[in-house]
Amino acid sequence: MSSVFRSLAIILLAGALSGCSLPYYLRAIGGQLELLRKRQPIESVIADAGQNAAVKTTLSRVAEMREFAVNALGLPDNDSYTTYVDLDRPYAVWNVIAAEEFSVEPERWCFPFAGCVAYRGFFDLEDAERYRRGLEEDGLDTYTGGVRAYSTLGYFDDPVLNTMLDGGEEYIASVLFHELAHQKLYVKDDSELSEAFATAVEEYGMAMWLGERGRPGALELYRERVARRNEFGQLVSAQQARLSEIYNSPRSDEAKRAAKAESFEIMRGEYAQLKARREGVGDYDAWFAQPLNNAALASVATYTRWLPALRWRLEQIGLNAFYREMETVADRPAGERVAVLESWLAARGKVPRRTETGEAPVRQGARRENIGIIRPTSNVDGRDASPVECGGAFATGC
Repeated sequence: MSSVFRSLAIILLAGALSGCSLPYYLRAIGGQLELLRKRQPIESVIADAGQNAAVKTTLSRVAEMREFAVNALGLPDNDSYTTYVDLDRPYAVWNVIAAEEFSVEPERWCFPFAGCVAYRGFFDLEDAERYRRGLEEDGLDTYTGGVRAYSTLGYFDDPVLNTMLDGGEEYIASVLFHELAHQKLYVKDDSELSEAFATAVEEYGMAMWLGERGRPGALELYRERVARRNEFGQLVSAQQARLSEIYNSPRSDEAKRAAKAESFEIMRGEYAQLKARREGVGDYDAWFAQPLNNAALASVATYTRWLPALRWRLEQIGLNAFYREMETVADRPAGERVAVLESWLAARGKVPRRTETGEAPVRQGARRENIGIIRPTSNVDGRDASPVECGGAFATGC
């Protein structure tokens, strides 16, 4: 049995032993096997006379991106992103996110390998929508977002996907830096910290990459885009704080629903003001045009909660010391991790919204249905209705 099939057999067995849904796992494994089967060495794709010229030009830069990630950023040196797959669809996977009607905290699905995460991923949109509708029928707020890439945390050699190419070379570089950062450090049961770490490394790497190799003005444009992303994250955080106050109030359910709807209108107004200050730049127009609820907020908040703290710490101590310190933080119990991260936020003059326990909770009865070796990340830059740019099936994505 090949190592790939042996790994997938272990996944399937673990899923069965943990009470996972067998049909879900069969479909997920089928999707992953399809992707593995379609991989082609990037050199072969570039040499193919029948291949699209734009695809070949973009892929020709990937080896340089990987080399930079390894040599300049100290990220893992392996065979990830040495192959290419055309999935013949706009997204790699679709993630389903859910939250209670009167809670800003997302539902959590727990997996033997990846721990508990705030989404469930599908290779097929119809499967994702079917599952989402079931959650909605249970009274939950729900959200489905298409995502462009996913990583298996080094369990397999992840390919470059056609779904990544539309963003151009800068986007591909950001995904590679982000995904390889996940391979360097992943904290089980802590999506918020894992995503903040990968995004902080991604941003640090992109600033270096564009400063050394970008076209004139590219670094400044990137910094402006990150600034807009930060402002979007602040809008989401402020909205969650408003809703938490509503949900924790003694109002009737009917009054809470009315206040919830009014609060989302306030948020839309805040975005309109922000957009006006940005001279009409509307990175998140599509996101605000869709129905908004607790789950839509959670799709963003998972990726932004601790990012300001980690950005600040990375700037203070430098990349290598940051890696060493993050490994130490990751080894601490959850409550101690939160205390460290909040101390960093306090040091930079900002403290985030907290749950009663001081950490993102895993609710009693969290859905322990799948086994996850795939982790999601997000660039949260809102080019379409979903701000999540990476995700996965088996449980989740990059």
